[in-house]
Amino acid sequence: MTEVRLPGPVEVIGAGLLGTSIGLALRAAGVEVLLSDVSSEHVRTASGLGAGRPRAPEDRPALVVVAVPPDHLATTIVRSLELTDAVVTDVGSVKSGPVAAIAGHPEVGRYVGSHPMAGSERSGPLAGSAALFEGRPWAITPHDTSDPRAVGVVEALVRTCGGVPIRLSPAEHDKAVARVSHVPHLVSALVAGRLAAAPPDHLLLSGQGVRDVTRVAAGDPALYGQIVDANAPAVLELLAEGREQLDAVIAAVGRADRADLEALLAQGVAGTRAIPGKHGAPERPVAIVYVSVPDHPGELARLFADASAVGVNIEDVHIDHDPGRPVGLVQLVVAEDRADALVDGLHERGWTARV
Repeated sequence: MTEVRLPGPVEVIGAGLLGTSIGLALRAAGVEVLLSDVSSEHVRTASGLGAGRPRAPEDRPALVVVAVPPDHLATTIVRSLELTDAVVTDVGSVKSGPVAAIAGHPEVGRYVGSHPMAGSERSGPLAGSAALFEGRPWAITPHDTSDPRAVGVVEALVRTCGGVPIRLSPAEHDKAVARVSHVPHLVSALVAGRLAAAPPDHLLLSGQGVRDVTRVAAGDPALYGQIVDANAPAVLELLAEGREQLDAVIAAVGRADRADLEALLAQGVAGTRAIPGKHGAPERPVAIVYVSVPDHPGELARLFADASAVGVNIEDVHIDHDPGRPVGLVQLVVAEDRADALVDGLHERGWTARV
């Protein structure tokens, strides 16, 4: 099938994090972008950042991207189908609901849902970035009556923004995001909630592990409440499975059954290894190299330069500041078979490092 070129102009409805980021990515690619939002302040801010210009009444978009909160998706999609002749997509986190809501509309063929798996715990246009979607999976969810040309236009949008298109049915998409996003967010919130009333002395022991587990819990409660509510059937199914496993953990800990406990922990190890690695390839075994880094300008750059000189590729980085000393403990995630070489090379260059 011939690849469809992205038509312009593109209207982005909703100048928050995702909408502004889409506008910035499209403008960087030379595509004309029209911005609209119930908040005129958001439109002014996004326009000032270079994400597009305010839509004028005489404008005729060829593609409309709906980037509004979940509670307003269906009505905004319908209004866009009725007020324009454009292909319409949305970037909401749940796809079955909008499809069901507009199923009887005479122009439903021009609608194709989509969902970029990219974002931040931050929100609003100031959090936008043209690079937000680079290399990130972006689901495209045609329904049974989607026009093939409309599907091609949405795929062109994804590629223009730097995303990696993945086609799923709306129902399969919702099951997938419940598993990899919505339920993990709820679990993160539960763990983070146990910290809110913790004694300050306990919190002094916080390290990178608890920060990793709780990072997404910092997201907007109102927004994520809408997202989870919209995907309730899929979320409830997974929560029920998780409750059974939590009961099993409680029972294993209560009877000091180390074998059962280790079996449950091993399931977690298997799950982490099932997550695709770089470029969708199987996850490679990795190791963490801990390096003490003075907390002043230029030290991270020097560390990365020295790691490069050793010839070791850094897969990921975490920084954990020592509350008692002016240093940071930097965790360099590297291929397991290269960890010792990195430690030896860093020692030769004056760093304190260990696996």
